[in-house]
Amino acid sequence: MSIAFTFPGQGSQAVGMGKALADEFAVARAVYEEVDEALGEKLSDIMWNGPEDALTLTRNAQPALMAASIAALRVLEEKGLVLAEKVAYVAGHSLGEYSALAASGAISLADTARLLRVRGDAMQKAVPVGEGAMAAVLGLSFDDVQAVAQAASEGDVCQVANDNAPGQVVISGAKDAIERAIPLAKEKGAKRALLLPVSAPFHCALMTPAAEAMAEALAAVTINKPAVPLVANVLATPVEDGETIRKHLVEQVTGMVRWNESVSWFGDNGIDCLFEIGTGKVLSGLAKRIVKGIATVNVGEPGDIEAAMGKFA
Repeated sequence: MSIAFTFPGQGSQAVGMGKALADEFAVARAVYEEVDEALGEKLSDIMWNGPEDALTLTRNAQPALMAASIAALRVLEEKGLVLAEKVAYVAGHSLGEYSALAASGAISLADTARLLRVRGDAMQKAVPVGEGAMAAVLGLSFDDVQAVAQAASEGDVCQVANDNAPGQVVISGAKDAIERAIPLAKEKGAKRALLLPVSAPFHCALMTPAAEAMAEALAAVTINKPAVPLVANVLATPVEDGETIRKHLVEQVTGMVRWNESVSWFGDNGIDCLFEIGTGKVLSGLAKRIVKGIATVNVGEPGDIEAAMGKFA
């Protein structure tokens, strides 16, 4: 069995995430303590006790999801997993790319937490509230959605933000343009086209100020060669060089998340099992739509650990 580890993105967060692992495993608790210290606040308290609207804030959700992923990974490592020996690649959906890099030792846990706080704040500040939007388009091809975005733009930003899976594409941009795109998508035959409950238009040109902020923040951080190659969001192919990773993390802020292509690349290159490390099962569901027959394993709760370790036997 050839395995890749994947790490979830924003939207997978839930109050209580990671608490059961932290209660049972000291190594998981230590991750939350380190993240809390790096951020100078008790993010773990928001994660475990809410309120939900505080956890959903981009500045909190991003480091929180990363912390939950790394806590789960540390438990696997304590049970004997050596990433470089058992896992061929890592990848993460949007902010999950940072989790993947922390998991592979490319960026320290504390630096990753601080980078994601900067990223969350910068993304939120890039566009005034109410001026941007995102919408999911279901049941159309990527090319059709791209054509809809182009037709709806009328001089405003309107572009594909996430190519998540066949028939699931997300567009992002100016609110007026996104609202024009929704009826156009339905006219073209979309099963559904709906606004997403997000606080900013991620992964589009309106995020340029956030990309500039991330370029500055990333310039001050050491990025090592990862223990296993990262399949990068903006490329959908592997990278291993620290400086190349730094460049692509900046591009990722305004660039499209090529998740459909990334998982297809795994399928085309011998990966037959994808682990989703952290909270939720979103990526596992997408994977099964992208590569028929691929096995998926979720690792986020204490009951997942033994079954997951059995895959490495």
